[in-house]
Order: sequence, then C-alpha cells, then structure tokens
Amino acid sequence: MRLFVGIGLEPQAAQELERRLQPLAAAARELRCSEPESWHVTLQFLGSATDEQAACLMEKLGGIRAARVPVQVAGLGFFERAGVFWAGVERTAELLALQKRVTAATRACGFVPEDRAYNPHITLARAKGRRGGQALAPMKAAVERGRIRLKAEFVADAFLLYESLPGPEGSRYTVRGRFRLG
Repeated sequence: MRLFVGIGLEPQAAQELERRLQPLAAAARELRCSEPESWHVTLQFLGSATDEQAACLMEKLGGIRAARVPVQVAGLGFFERAGVFWAGVERTAELLALQKRVTAATRACGFVPEDRAYNPHITLARAKGRRGGQALAPMKAAVERGRIRLKAEFVADAFLLYESLPGPEGSRYTVRGRFRLG
C-alpha cells in the first residue's frame, strides 16, 4: 500500500478555494485536476508500506501531541518538471512543528524524511501523460493574466494517515487513521 500523512482541507476552505480558482477552469484542459474533496496538505509522503509498518504508524502517529494548526492558503505555483499546479500554504510555526513531529514518529516505523526543505502546498492539478511543463503553459499564462488572489484559511484539529489508490483518472485517497490536534 502507498501511504502519506496530511491535513485534509475543511469543506468551507475547499469551497472557497474552488470558487476563487473558477476563472482558470478553461486553462486546465491539458491537466488532470484534483477533486476538491481530496485536497490536502502533505506532511510526509511515505510511499510503499507493509501491514506491519501501517500498524506501527497508527501507534506512533497516535502518540503525537501538537497544537491545532492554522492553515493559510495563499499563492499559486508550479513544479514544472513534475507537471504540477499547486496552491501555496503558509509555513506557520504550528505547521512546521507538526511536520517535524510526524517525520520523527514515522522514522520509528522505517520511513526516512526527504532531504529537501518542507514546501507545504495543495496539489490542484497534474499534467496528463509525460508532457510535464509543456502542459502547464496554458495554466501559467492564465494565472499571470488572471491575477487570482487566493485566500482560504481554517484551523486544523486533526491530521490523517492516507492510503493512495492509483487509477486511470488519478489517485483516490482513503483515510486509514485520524489523529486529533489540540
């Protein structure tokens, strides 16, 4: 199974984000858009996991004690090589503290955090096939023309262990565990 840990967007924040992104819909033809109900802020991508590792994660993540996390969505960007269009998330002290606690807890289950700096974001769309940055060109132009001002925020009272189920239309996410904050 493929697992990751993240914070799901509250429905009101997802609706507000979706409303503000509406002017960009026509530019998304070359992209596979994520469904708003699947939008999340990844805390750590874990990848393939055994049943034993999943059980370990449930125990270790359940032991995390952290404050509720203010999530502030602002700005749009692109990971060109990966062909990803994203919304940025402010790096609040609470978010960074939770992310560090998560990576420390998962280490005990055999997972190693990435070497690169944590860059919180919400994946909004991916390029179809292998076109990567080329498929993003219409969206980049629309973002520059549209001057979209994103503003969505909420306070997360939980973080989640997700299983990613790949499919022809993109991945679906199933919640495997929910862990309270605050």
